[in-house]
Amino acid sequence: MDILGKRKIWYTISLTVIAIGLLFLLINGLNLGIDFNGGTLMEFGFENSVSSEKVRGVLERVEIAEDSKIQQSESAGEHGIIIRTKTLESEEIVIIDNAIKDEFESAEMLRTEMVGPTIGRELRINALLAMIAASIAIVAYISFRFEFRFAAVSIITLMHDVLITIGIFAILGREVNTPFVAALLTIVGYSINDTIVIFDRIRENIKLLHKVPFIEQANSAVVDTLPRSINTSVTTLIAILAIYFFGGASIQTFMLALFIGMFAGTYSSIFVASPLLVTWQEKISK
Repeated sequence: MDILGKRKIWYTISLTVIAIGLLFLLINGLNLGIDFNGGTLMEFGFENSVSSEKVRGVLERVEIAEDSKIQQSESAGEHGIIIRTKTLESEEIVIIDNAIKDEFESAEMLRTEMVGPTIGRELRINALLAMIAASIAIVAYISFRFEFRFAAVSIITLMHDVLITIGIFAILGREVNTPFVAALLTIVGYSINDTIVIFDRIRENIKLLHKVPFIEQANSAVVDTLPRSINTSVTTLIAILAIYFFGGASIQTFMLALFIGMFAGTYSSIFVASPLLVTWQEKISK
């Protein structure tokens, strides 16, 4: 299997997906949740099915519908509604609670969460710092364990995985919250683990096949570890899908980001990391 000989194809696929995601990101931006923007979240449970349109009608009567997002909630049972809106005063929350209960006799407020804009800014900063700290630690570890070029390629592949995950969320318009950041950090750990397995085999081949061109050493390493990479990823992705569909709405953002990121991470470990090493080596050799 000549995987690395076709590396221009893999580069084109990755760059195309990233470019489309960045285009949507520039046009639409990210759908930041109240964790980052600040605001109020209210969750109601109902005995019978309630449509989002009817709930929006109630919110229109109390004049907050324009700033509100309404979604069905599986975490509240079969019949639940989550309302995300601007930051509300306690009196406004009581008014909404009473209005919902007047319209739907079985309505019950399950939870209320409030996040101030200052906390939202701190979360954004902390999320960025967490990603930077993880990247620095990875560069230091891989530079010590292998070589700096391996570390540099690893960071590029991690950026690849993160950009694809963020881009697809921008395309889908899905809400970005703190579980999403947790998923990104999980993706970083998972992706680098798979990449290191391939790098380890490349280092072995450099010693064993020192008379063979580097592209053949790297290609042999990728092919040898391919079954392991695919089998591990497929079993993990199956588990993620099961949790996504049956775990409830409260965990769906995390699991969706994890699914996209791990799929991208498996792809980048095989089709991006090693090809970049070969390209780097070719540039040095010229």
